Amino acid sequence: MGSFKGHVVPGTLFLMVGIWHMWCSVYRYATNPNGFRLRVWNPVPGFGGRLKYLELYMVTIGAFIDLCIELLYATHLKFFVNGELNPSHLNNFEHSGMLVMFFIFGIIALLSQKTSFLPLPEGALCLIAATAFTAEYLLFYFHSTNHKGLEGYYHFILVLLIGMCILTTVLGALIPTSFPLDLSSGIAITLQGLWFYQTAFTLYGPMMPDGCKLKGDEIDCRSSDSLVRGELLANFQLFSLVFGVLAVVVAAYSFASLRFRHSGSTALHDTEVDLDRD
Repeated sequence: MGSFKGHVVPGTLFLMVGIWHMWCSVYRYATNPNGFRLRVWNPVPGFGGRLKYLELYMVTIGAFIDLCIELLYATHLKFFVNGELNPSHLNNFEHSGMLVMFFIFGIIALLSQKTSFLPLPEGALCLIAATAFTAEYLLFYFHSTNHKGLEGYYHFILVLLIGMCILTTVLGALIPTSFPLDLSSGIAITLQGLWFYQTAFTLYGPMMPDGCKLKGDEIDCRSSDSLVRGELLANFQLFSLVFGVLAVVVAAYSFASLRFRHSGSTALHDTEVDLDRD
């Protein structure tokens, strides 16, 4: 993931899932606040049910494609050198381990929802998703300690956002009727996706802070003042993203409350009822 594309690809997946999760959480609460239940994934209504499991397919296929890029394309199938793991691609192997966890979550969720072989409750799916986020957390935690300077600081902020994903997902399994937890989970996933984008544009794109540059595989700042300025810029970027996401959530909730309140028989609500019956 140490490239522009390597951050944009997972960022896009997290961002799309997070935005969808936020909207569905707001919509379901606005239409049925008393019967609200937290969901680790949300069905797509309409289209004759053909897109009901689109989110799970996106997670599964997206993780698989990114896994193939990290494990097969980036390594050129040179897994071993002199009988040991190729030291030039250890980062790719680490990323692959994280992506495998999200792939497993997608497969298990699909089997649970579409077949009778693995009937798991929503709380169990929440804990499996939390396990995938935990694998991601450990990966980037060790990245943040191994990568110093500005790159390490951006990884540190990413670790905090992943920690929020773990916390809200685990608590969601324990408190399945909490609207704030469900919404917070969507916000955390959205912020994680946005931060992947921000990292790509800052460290590997046109937004590199003055006094810092990409030198080989590392970010080199010519002075401590340049590093501090870069970290302060990262703080400002994070606060701006948080403010923007919260503004979108408030706008979405206002729209959903005015448009869909007391309309309990809408398409998404009917889809939720069908899933509960299944």
